[in-house]
Amino acid sequence: MNIISKVSNVRLDKYLTIELDMTRSNIINNIKNGNILVNGKMVKSGYNLKENDEISINIEYEDNKLEAENIPLDIVYEDEYLIVVNKKSGMVVHPGAGNKKNTLVNALIYHTNNNLSNINGCTRPGIVHRIDKDTSGLLLISKNNDVHNIIANDFKNKKILRKYIALVQGVIKEENGKIIAPIGRSENDRKKMCVKENGKKAITNFKVIARYKNSTLIECILETGRTHQIRVHMSYIKHPIINDAVYGGTIINDYGQMLHAKYIGFNHPVKNKFLEFEKEPEEEFLNILEMFKNS
Repeated sequence: MNIISKVSNVRLDKYLTIELDMTRSNIINNIKNGNILVNGKMVKSGYNLKENDEISINIEYEDNKLEAENIPLDIVYEDEYLIVVNKKSGMVVHPGAGNKKNTLVNALIYHTNNNLSNINGCTRPGIVHRIDKDTSGLLLISKNNDVHNIIANDFKNKKILRKYIALVQGVIKEENGKIIAPIGRSENDRKKMCVKENGKKAITNFKVIARYKNSTLIECILETGRTHQIRVHMSYIKHPIINDAVYGGTIINDYGQMLHAKYIGFNHPVKNKFLEFEKEPEEEFLNILEMFKNS
């Protein structure tokens, strides 16, 4: 199994402990024994990864197999190559440390009989891109590695169009805007991202859909795909997303942030046909939106 590093300046053993959901001592032993290579070479467990390093892993994962769970899925499109699924707010996309059940991946394993790509490791079969636990909306899932590679390359080359809608705090006066601000991990809280000078390039375009008394409904189009990008950028311009406790939004209830991946458009990697899908937010999202419309 191969994993392409998406980080830089992170220790190999620390990175794989999270990615593979294994103990650090187990990871270190496998690095020492040559079961884990970086760019085809043996390295030390403290090796600092670079973005796009290729990590080759030859470990048995029998004790780490994920359960197939019969969790209902909202399938928007499916063929023998890929799936477009509408994820509910509150559902984690893939298992992580201490969390191996009730994720989108568990449901996908059941739905496809584990007929999914494995490029991103044993805990992320089929996953080419992701959205946050409390963000709802459309995700593109791959059923084989060839398709996975084509889709991943299209994301990298900005050939896949994604549109989000978000309800943000305050009234935005401009009709549209472009936020260009680099994003990196917060030094104070490693679970949070922030705008920082040495962060990675991040660009979010937005336009106003509707203005209410104390909030604005916007559409966002990403030019880059950084972790928590829309949430960080909207907070940065003092219009945090409603219900986003992490980045300063006004809290209405426990639904989760008012952010929905509404649209995805892409060229089918095998059929060479441009496909577009759009999905309205779920009822809870619309109920909160209605509250703000009428306030």
